[in-house]
Parts: sequence; C-alpha cells; structure tokens
Amino acid sequence: MYGTTDAGGTGNCEDGCGTAFKMDKTGQLIWLHSFNGKHGKYPLGGVLRDATGRLFGTASEGGDYCADFSDGCGTVFRLNKNGKETVLYRFTGFPDGETPAAGLVADSAGNLYGTTFGGGEYDQGTVFKVDPEGNESILYSFCAEMNCIDGQDPTTGLIINKSGDVFGVAGGGLTDDGVIYKVSPKGKETVLYNFEGGVNGGGPVSVLMEGSDGNLYGTTQGGGNLDMCIGEGCGVVYKYSPHDGTEIALYAFCSKANCSDGERPYDGPLIEDAAGNFYGTTIFGGSPTCGDGGGCGVVFKLDRQGNETVLHTFSGGADGAAPHAGLTIDEAGNLYGTTAGGGDNNCDPGNYGCGVVFKITP
Repeated sequence: MYGTTDAGGTGNCEDGCGTAFKMDKTGQLIWLHSFNGKHGKYPLGGVLRDATGRLFGTASEGGDYCADFSDGCGTVFRLNKNGKETVLYRFTGFPDGETPAAGLVADSAGNLYGTTFGGGEYDQGTVFKVDPEGNESILYSFCAEMNCIDGQDPTTGLIINKSGDVFGVAGGGLTDDGVIYKVSPKGKETVLYNFEGGVNGGGPVSVLMEGSDGNLYGTTQGGGNLDMCIGEGCGVVYKYSPHDGTEIALYAFCSKANCSDGERPYDGPLIEDAAGNFYGTTIFGGSPTCGDGGGCGVVFKLDRQGNETVLHTFSGGADGAAPHAGLTIDEAGNLYGTTAGGGDNNCDPGNYGCGVVFKITP
C-alpha cells in the first residue's frame, strides 16, 4: 500500500512537511519519504503508481518562491521504488497555477494531469498537464466566463477516458453550488452539469468514478436532506449520466436518527465491487458520542438501488476518526483506507490522534 500524509516526517516545517510511504499488507512500514519544503510540502492527494513501480503525486506547497507563498506554490513529484524523490515541476502561480491539492492521472503516453486550487490566468485554479520530461502546460484556467459559471477553485483530481478527455468537479457554476466539467486534450472546457444545492446535492468535492455501467458517480458535501446540517443538507451520493446529462441523488446522508448513516462525504472517490455495489466514507456522522457530538465518520456500502449499509462506525480511538479520503478494495473484497484522526491519541497537542491506516473485512 502507498499513500501520503500532509504532516509529520523529518522535514523542517512546524509539524513536519508531510510524508509518502510504502507499507506491506500486514501494516509494516517498508519506507517513508519526508518532504522538506524546497522539494514540496503538505502532499494532500495520495500517489499514482505506474507499471514500473514509480510513484507520482503533488505537494500543495513548497518548491520555489512565488508571489502568494514565499516558500513555494507546490510541486509535481516522482518517487522511485525506494522512495527517492525527483521534482518534475515547481508551480509559480501565474499563469501556471498554484496549490495542487489533488492527485494525478496519466494517459498512455505517460503525461500527467491534475488540478490546482488557485493560480492560472484568472487566479481561480487550473487543469494542467505535465509531460514525462517535466514540461507543464495549462489546459484550462477557470473563471474564464463571467461569474465563474465555468467553475472555479478545483480541489479535486481528475479521471481520463480513452480519447484523452479529462473529467472533474469544481466550485462555481450557475448557482455557485458546483459543476461537473470536461476538458478536451485541446483545452476546450464543457460544463456537463450544474449542481443546485437541493435534494440532488451541492458542493461536489470528491473525485469522480466511472461505473461499470458508463455513468459517473460521486459525492457532495451539501444538499440532499435539507432539514439537516443547518438546513444545507449533509451530502449525497449521486449518479450522472453522460448519455442524457441527467443527475440524480442515490442516497442522502443523515436520513437516519443522529446521522448514524454518516454525514458529509469528502475527497472520495467511491469504489465499485464486481456486483455493482459502491463503497465510501464520510467525515462525520456515526456515533453521536464521538468527537464533539457530530460523530467521527463511517464506512458505508450502497447498492445500485440506493440502499445504504454502514460497515463501520469510527469511535475516535484506536480505530481512527474522520476518514477524509476514499477506499481501495482487494480481490477478496477487503477494504483499505485512512483516517485523519484517532489512533494514538497522545500523538498531537490536541489529543486527537494522527490518524490510522485501516482494513475492513467483508
């Protein structure tokens, strides 16, 4: 298993500059790479592994000086099999983007694609491409249209199809509740769907997943059950059909008492098993006795008909708390993921814990 942490390690930052790690299936650490600031810091988006075993990712800050961050606007990095880092690209803010907060995808030629939260021509984020030699080009700068109806500030990564089109979600849009978009290899952007913040969801922040049926699936932080979460809704799992452009909510969170079914899914993406069931996580919800009463999150299963089953409710103790990211699944159906908190509750000054890597057996 491979992943990143956004803090810790031996780098010269207040709480560490973050790490990338390789771990075997029993939970033993094989190697740990510590970011040091100059080569990037605070990696938020995980890593992409190629066929040769190399890992690629982004650090949200660090690199060289740029206008908005004196210690750098972020990097694209590569790690070899032993965790040795090579910086492929350092962002400068304008016009190439800044704060890459998500992971990467690659095409068959080895080109890497991702998003930046800020920077670009209009300072509202970009979709970028980095070739194998480390040359960066901007495919699209958000807010090119009035009132950012084309989207803005993407914190989420992309998926790519065989034609080289990339798909993602961003804020902005017609009602400022977010969009699903597509960018062609030539940089033409098309808004596929505008969220409205109602029963079908609003505020998409999870990476999209292409289902076995050809539809796109994801989650939103808001919308859905509008009687809950200060009247804004607690998020949904949704399905978008590229065939007819329609979107529906498959499940609205906080549909059960005390939000025992979960509240506010975050980074994702969802995953799908061979039977067509979906799996994901929520940051909050679950047990109301955990955290500040809002729950420490759940792992859930959802069938194609929208029936949800909670597989695990986090306690905030040794099992972790607040799973921000999605899951992976092995051939036996075991689920693996991470939490942002819990674990060793003596780890940080807030006594909240530094997170865990977990496994759930079906």
